Amino acid sequence: MQKYTTLILAGLVILLGALLTGTLIFVNNNPPQQRAMQPLVEIKAMEPDSSQWGINFPNEYASLLKTKLNTTDTTYGGSSKFSHLEKDPRQIILFAGYPFSKEYNDDRGHEWALTDVRQTARLNLKAGDPKETHATCYSCKSSNNPALWNELGLEGYDAMTFQQMTDSGKIQNSIGCANCHEAGTMRLIVTNPSLEAALKEQGKDWRTFSRQEMRSLVCANCHVEYYMVGEKKVLHFPWAEGTRIDQILAYYDKALAEGTFKADWEYPDAKIPMLKAQHPEYEMYTAGSTHYNAGVSCADCHMPYVREGAAKYSMHDIHSPLKNPELACGQCHTDTESVLRRVNLIQDQVYNTKLATENALIDSLTAIKTATANPASNATLLDEARALHRKAQFMWDFVSAENSMGFHNPEYILKMLADSTDLARQAQMKASQAASDPALLATGVYNALDPKPSPAK
Repeated sequence: MQKYTTLILAGLVILLGALLTGTLIFVNNNPPQQRAMQPLVEIKAMEPDSSQWGINFPNEYASLLKTKLNTTDTTYGGSSKFSHLEKDPRQIILFAGYPFSKEYNDDRGHEWALTDVRQTARLNLKAGDPKETHATCYSCKSSNNPALWNELGLEGYDAMTFQQMTDSGKIQNSIGCANCHEAGTMRLIVTNPSLEAALKEQGKDWRTFSRQEMRSLVCANCHVEYYMVGEKKVLHFPWAEGTRIDQILAYYDKALAEGTFKADWEYPDAKIPMLKAQHPEYEMYTAGSTHYNAGVSCADCHMPYVREGAAKYSMHDIHSPLKNPELACGQCHTDTESVLRRVNLIQDQVYNTKLATENALIDSLTAIKTATANPASNATLLDEARALHRKAQFMWDFVSAENSMGFHNPEYILKMLADSTDLARQAQMKASQAASDPALLATGVYNALDPKPSPAK
């Protein structure tokens, strides 16, 4: 009897095993399930026309189109395309000799990206000019890019000039669905090959990231610091040492010393090899900010979930949370009025500190230009002053070019401005010391830098 019982149990185990194996094979051979609803149309891979995606996802697409209608500014930002140079003329001095001194307008919504980059006065479209603008400047402006990178490769894309890419008719769509999503599955993906390369340099694979992490990382396809390498102007992120400001500066210092990177421009009359920061929102936010440490993603605040009837979706009308605090902040904070007061306090403090830093930078530039014009200046001290100023202005620009006026990471940003001011004042004193300014020497301020100032050469 026991023998038969054992045989029956063994048979059941084998049968259950066979059923489980069959079920797994069946599931594995079925196409992945679509999220929420069956698609009305099939979207081809890297489809650049967002209206095609909109057939399956009308709410998301309709809200994306609203980024063209946002024209209301917040206190320190917005979408009206106002001029930073008119609002703060100090920046004309700080960017002298660089295209940003010609035009520096605030960013508008994603639907304007293609229009605005083509209209900016910062472009140099003179064929054959060594400084002719490359197609690299289209990298963050179009949903055509993923397919073009796949077709041309990163180097092939960037080797084209801006005008060649425009005339080719290959870029026709502004930022859209293909920049962040994989067709079919709709999962969030890295589409910019420069971002993938930068992650690999750090030993990271975005495919291992959680969905919540991806709700920030896809923003890093564009909202990052970058530079262009070589004659082909290949897009590269300076992340090999890390993404914090000191690590990025160390990366640039090493690249400048090794000759693998040429400074963005030389400041006129001061001969300073300068660095221009771009829009490092991702680096700033992920540097241990309060919200980042709490697991909050960029999309939680800038693309909050909304409901329309029975439908729940992520709003793609991407703009400042200050324009809809009840929706953006109210998901976590019950007292949104208190949140707004806190934001205003932080941004006012950062803005005023930023202006004080700009004054220090201008004083530094004045001292360095004066010392440069003096043939008797100490060359070693003057080069030290230039290096201090380059570092100071990049730190200030890292804050100024970032689009939160400090709110993404207040403590980190205020320390960065304080360090920038300190370095600018050190550069000012070094330059005055190099020129042997009798008035400054009499104050004894050099003691903090060098108790025994070197004589001028």
